[in-house]
Amino acid sequence: MKENESSLTSLISAFGRAYHSKYDTPKIFDDFIAKDLISQKEFSDISENMIQGIQFFNKDLARRFQNDPDEILKWITQVQLSPTPLARAAYCEKVILHEVMLGLKQYVILGAGLDTFCLRRPELKNSLEIFEIDYPATQEFKKKKLDDAHFKIPGNLHFVPMDFTNKFSYQQLIDEGFENKKTFFSLLGVSYYLTKEENSRLIKDLFTKVPSGSSIVFDFADETLFKEKGMSNRVENMVKMASASGEPMKSCFTYYEIENMLEKSGLLIYEHLSPAAINDLFFTNRTDYLSAFETIHYIHAVKK
Repeated sequence: MKENESSLTSLISAFGRAYHSKYDTPKIFDDFIAKDLISQKEFSDISENMIQGIQFFNKDLARRFQNDPDEILKWITQVQLSPTPLARAAYCEKVILHEVMLGLKQYVILGAGLDTFCLRRPELKNSLEIFEIDYPATQEFKKKKLDDAHFKIPGNLHFVPMDFTNKFSYQQLIDEGFENKKTFFSLLGVSYYLTKEENSRLIKDLFTKVPSGSSIVFDFADETLFKEKGMSNRVENMVKMASASGEPMKSCFTYYEIENMLEKSGLLIYEHLSPAAINDLFFTNRTDYLSAFETIHYIHAVKK
């Protein structure tokens, strides 16, 4: 990721969550704070850019809804932008809240962006230490956003600036109060942008200094990523957009490869959700455009 562009990535992700919270029913994941971290101008600018880009996504739809920009924005957001960020956040939050019930004390968010978990869960301020890891520029961007929205940074939230995709350092976490105790990691929207070797090294590094029972939730693309077109070509569009932005998708895995990679780091797969399972869990009985993204899977893996 290019450091000076990292805030844009987090902003667009927050836009998808804010749009869903404001307009969609029923809610898959209600990030009711996301809207406070995006200015009205940013929301309008992103909306306008999406609407202007409809020709790239779907020429037929561009003609059909040429006089209905709101429907165009809804289609692009619900088909292309939101499904994976919403469902993976909902799944991850379900897992971590269960872990907290079992006594979890530490949560590390890798590639946190404009994550709002800490702000939405004030009841955990005395029981869960939260460590957000991201690029320095992204974290400064977030701190400014929090300040602009008059949010006080909670005492249990620790910012750890780091390019963890290049080299993960435990020392920076330890300096912020991280301890060798049961830990939960989330790694969402990251694995596809790393090579298989980089993914393997990162997982190995993460679990070197945490005890048995520590776990991770992450998403990954399966072996059909570069062949599957998806509904309205959305998978192909995702790959093209990533490449055009200078942040190409680099890896996809078979289930066996994921299992093998985790086994090498002493982890076992506790739960695996395929696209069909994700659809059943989060997208049933909807009357809008939202559905689970093809090729994207979720994993919850636990250290033996």
